[in-house]
Amino acid sequence: MPDYTAKRIDDMVGTFGGAFKLARAELGVSAWGMQILDLPPELSEGYPDHDHSELGQEEVFLCLRGSATMTVDGEEVELSPDVIVRVGPDAKRCIRTGPDGARILALGGVPGSAYEINPQTELSAARA
Repeated sequence: MPDYTAKRIDDMVGTFGGAFKLARAELGVSAWGMQILDLPPELSEGYPDHDHSELGQEEVFLCLRGSATMTVDGEEVELSPDVIVRVGPDAKRCIRTGPDGARILALGGVPGSAYEINPQTELSAARA
């Protein structure tokens, strides 16, 4: 049997009112962190300004649909379907969406380290 998992994003379990789809857990990925962010239109609050310096995790963001602006250490970066953004662990990041909202693929991991699953990204966290 082939070793793969396929699932529609809209059928994935989410946290934060369904906005953070637990794509890593839904697909059984264990090598890196991965979520789908389904953010509503004109989001100006709710996606907190944060960094990952404590864990050393870098992230990559790819907008699948819609549009958003990511502020990284005070600099604004467009998130559209043709732009991929990497953010280092110490950089503060925050996302604000445009009039259509945004669906964003977020990937994360710690450079040079094996991925450690965050229990908050397990399917059981969404059911709690």
